[in-house]
This record gives sequence, structure tokens and C-alpha cells, in this order.
Amino acid sequence: MSHPLIPKVQEKVSSAPVVIFMKGTPDFPQCGFSARAIQVLRAAGVERPLAVDVLADDPLWEALEAFTQWPTVPQIFINGQFVGGCDIVTEMFERGELQQLLKQTQPR
Repeated sequence: MSHPLIPKVQEKVSSAPVVIFMKGTPDFPQCGFSARAIQVLRAAGVERPLAVDVLADDPLWEALEAFTQWPTVPQIFINGQFVGGCDIVTEMFERGELQQLLKQTQPR
């Protein structure tokens, strides 16, 4: 599926080592899953991920779904790669995999 805003999604994903598309902001998440994902990222040592509020940009949310083929948010990208949502990132953190992946992040 194509969407005219997919290049904007790609630009955001590649602009920082850790990117989260979420409802709300890290300081004021607008859903429990977004809040949990931010907690997990912070626990793994990510102080300031690039956060994109999909509630503020509906067309971007549609483009994000087309880009990842994943219908829900939050969506977390590390080093430009889609990792998953809240449950996947939480499981990765519990197994130590998220921390290992984050050690490989390259500052941009």
C-alpha cells in the first residue's frame, strides 16, 4: 500500500537512533500503551527518543500504518528498523534484548 506521506515517515525514522510514534508525548502520553513503551525505553537507558504524536497528525498516522503494515501505536524504531509495539519492546527488555540492541545505536 502506498501513501503520499511515507517519505515523511521514513525521514522521521532515519533522523534519530530511537524513534517512537505514539499517542501524546513522552511527558504526557495519551494512552496506556504509549506510557508503558516510554517507561520501558527510559528503563533501558533511552532518555530522549524522538517522539512523534500521531494524534496531532492523522495523515501521518495513516502513512505510518502503510509503512509498517502495523495497525496500532506505539511503534518503536531503533537504528531505522521497525522493532514493534509496546508488548514486543517490553518482552525484549525483560529478556535483555532491547538493551543489547540499544548498545548498537549510532548517534546522529
